[in-house]
Amino acid sequence: MNLTNQTILITGGTSGIGYHLAVRLHENNNKVIICGRRKDRLSEISSAHPGIDTYVCDMEDADQRVMLAEWAINTHPSLNVLVNNAGILHYVDLTKPVDQQQLTAEVTTNLIAPIHLSGLMIAHLQKQENPAIMNVTSGLAFTPIANMPVYCATKAGMHAFTMSLRHQLKNTSIKVFEIIPPAVKTNLGKSDGNDDTGHDAMDVKEFVEQVLLVAEQDQYQKGIGIAEGLVAQRDALFDVINH
Repeated sequence: MNLTNQTILITGGTSGIGYHLAVRLHENNNKVIICGRRKDRLSEISSAHPGIDTYVCDMEDADQRVMLAEWAINTHPSLNVLVNNAGILHYVDLTKPVDQQQLTAEVTTNLIAPIHLSGLMIAHLQKQENPAIMNVTSGLAFTPIANMPVYCATKAGMHAFTMSLRHQLKNTSIKVFEIIPPAVKTNLGKSDGNDDTGHDAMDVKEFVEQVLLVAEQDQYQKGIGIAEGLVAQRDALFDVINH
């Protein structure tokens, strides 16, 4: 798939992978639309990168997801690529009562929202040229780290969903990609006061270049960097990374 001259909606586009991917795709002559909860941050991005379109949306809210899909389709009828990137990560001590609000937010943002949004967009995407859905999961979907159990579980769910979606859409023109990141140098999970990325975390710009390469080569499921090993070795690595 050629990620040039496409119209692309990226969720969670105000920071981390989503932001850097949006900027890179914008530089690559695509029409890029991003959404996020923070209006001020969206305004900063649109000012710094004229041409990137923005929309305020809380992905936890089902009604706002419906409004996002309707707005995106009506405002950008050529929209042909959806990137389900929005995600949150919390460190959870399962020996203590789980915070229900935090649990609901993490599961909704990481799993329910992209499933719902994909369903809202598929009928439109099927009418476009070169349509695609790109889901950003994680190497931790395959080999989890035990101190972030909800995040790992939601990404495992997104992996299963992506496989099912690709199978159900196999007789359509929609390509379904699963991008599987390693630890990437972003602010994901930093709200809990933790920083487990370490010196082995991949530079986010390098990661984005790998994403473009994966798409261009039509690699529909691809672990990037050390995530490729997590995918390949799965359970054998669980004891190693949780030692």
